[in-house]
Amino acid sequence: MKFTIAHRLQGRIRLHLGRYAFTAQEAIAMQTQLTAHEQIVNAEVSGITGSVLLYYSGDVETVLLYVRAMKKAELTIPEDTHAVLSMSSEKFVIDITKKVAFRYLLRPWLPAPLGMLMTFVRSVSYFKKAYHRIFYDRKIAVEVLDAAAIGSSMIQGDFGTAGSIMFLLSISESIEEYCKKRAKANLANNLALHIDHVWIVENGTEKLIHSSALQIGNHVVVRTGHAIPIDGKVVSGEAMVNQASMTGEPLPIVRDAGKTVYAGTVVEEGTITVETTALRSDTRINKIMKMIDESEEYKATLQSKNERLADSIVPFSFLGASLVYLFTRNFAKATSIFFVDYSCAIKLSTSLSILGGLNEASKHKMFIKGGRFLEELAEADTIIFDKTGTLTVASPMVKDVIPFGGYSRDEVLKISACLEEHFPHSVAQAVVEKARQEGIEHQENHAEVEYVIAHGVASKLDGKRVLIGSEHFIFDDEETKRGSAEMDFLANNIHEESVLYLAIDSELAGIILIDDPIRETSAAVIKKMQALGLNVVMLTGDSEKTAGAVAKKLGIDAYRSQVLPEEKVAYIQNLKSQGHKVIMVGDGVNDAPALSAAHVSVSMKDSSDIAKSVADITLLSQDLNELANAIALGTALMKRIKNNYRFIITFNTMLIGLGFTQTITAATSALLHNAATVGVGAASVRPLLK
Repeated sequence: MKFTIAHRLQGRIRLHLGRYAFTAQEAIAMQTQLTAHEQIVNAEVSGITGSVLLYYSGDVETVLLYVRAMKKAELTIPEDTHAVLSMSSEKFVIDITKKVAFRYLLRPWLPAPLGMLMTFVRSVSYFKKAYHRIFYDRKIAVEVLDAAAIGSSMIQGDFGTAGSIMFLLSISESIEEYCKKRAKANLANNLALHIDHVWIVENGTEKLIHSSALQIGNHVVVRTGHAIPIDGKVVSGEAMVNQASMTGEPLPIVRDAGKTVYAGTVVEEGTITVETTALRSDTRINKIMKMIDESEEYKATLQSKNERLADSIVPFSFLGASLVYLFTRNFAKATSIFFVDYSCAIKLSTSLSILGGLNEASKHKMFIKGGRFLEELAEADTIIFDKTGTLTVASPMVKDVIPFGGYSRDEVLKISACLEEHFPHSVAQAVVEKARQEGIEHQENHAEVEYVIAHGVASKLDGKRVLIGSEHFIFDDEETKRGSAEMDFLANNIHEESVLYLAIDSELAGIILIDDPIRETSAAVIKKMQALGLNVVMLTGDSEKTAGAVAKKLGIDAYRSQVLPEEKVAYIQNLKSQGHKVIMVGDGVNDAPALSAAHVSVSMKDSSDIAKSVADITLLSQDLNELANAIALGTALMKRIKNNYRFIITFNTMLIGLGFTQTITAATSALLHNAATVGVGAASVRPLLK
């Protein structure tokens, strides 16, 4: 593609391809292809301006060569982006502009009879909606009230007021529809599978391909800790698959040859080869995403309650109008009540407030699946942190390798790296990286490894059983012998470090000390949580000594050490049974059950695939302060919704009173009501955080 460089900064560059250089669909496809490049962190593409803004890491020339090599004719437009395109901000702005231009620039020049005819024609759609509500839905809802206001205006010969009502209603409808589509698109983006490359098996050989190149019938290999990218049938292997993102159940299920698996679920343990039966646009997770806008599941409880209350008020408007006419016999006084309703403003302001909160969250580098979770953040009284990768940095390092039982230091590191390289855990990666730095080759000459969640790894090496993992796994579960000299050494020399134990044939062969530094922001965030009135708890699988040292440094009063995944779940369920609202923050495979059990769950930027799929909120920054921002955002959002509700009830009640006393005309009442509705809606999307 040809382009000019509009401006350039370190890590950021804007390219210009010319106005209308590509369609909105091509812009989405370009954005998808650009972000697939390993050096492009993010891309923003505009079809109208022809602008491409790139955030990159590494060599800018490599990025520019990649863009130049792209061809518009070869862009692949993902099938599941059409819903996102339909809510395009550009389309929304154009729609509003057309309506305003017709109302204030063209309509004044039309002959009066033609204007009246157009008003009558436009009113037909409102009468149809009211008819459907009454005779099909058996409900007297806001659509019936709108039709009554329009009809009573035209009966009195006031076509100008009828036109004004329909104009303001159409603006409100456009805003509400836009909000719904944006909310759905945001949620779809949160749930979407961001998997760029997959391993497939061809002719007995594994091959890495871009996920967009997957075809029906391809055999995809998925290993421990990774998300399944497609719907399919297992053709070989066996795995424990966590389906929490699909079913909400925290416990994994066995999947082996012949069983069906779904995109978005995660392999907790094992390796399977899956034959592709559905591509991304046809997967079950995409079908679920398409149903989200018809579901109450992700709405805030307060939002659903307000909407139901708003609809329940409508029949009283008709009752009030009937009583006014009965006692006054004044048609104008009676119908003045029709020009004001509570429902539209409550629904619009609430949905806009939720959307504004979700959009603001994304600006603070948080992905939140729905308004319900912001509400639950605001109501929470307890927050539970996992330690490793959450309160500590996500990239631990090997501090020391100590051999026992006649083994050399290099042998301990070599065997450990050989076993750990199979698993996507930060501690395992630290061991592998240490071996690489020291130039220790760890050729695989062991049998197939067995990964025991939250415990460790087991395998066979030269006919001997080899284990690496936690103290509980090595000594309690596997009954490795505890030598007095080794235990004395551990008691006297291990302080704050995390420890990996290597055992061969039931004897301790060595230990690896892991330096797990505390995040710079952790202490400050803990203080913020406590200042917000939250009870802060740390649950970790580490030893009592390590857990106690970290808790003391961070000022955490309540903590538990050597906790297994099922014990974390039990702890959370016990708190819930006592009436507590619980937030769980974790990042690893072993945190998934606890994340599923909490009222609202939070995963970190570098969390495992399974933690991200289960979590209700994902932080896209290393900064834990964003978690405090999320809680502040939820609190401010709930306060705004309640304030909006009070204003709408008060203001519209005042309008009904003024209309009844004929202090203001019906047209003025309608104008003030609709202007206030749009105004409170616009105010609802203002930033919540300073």
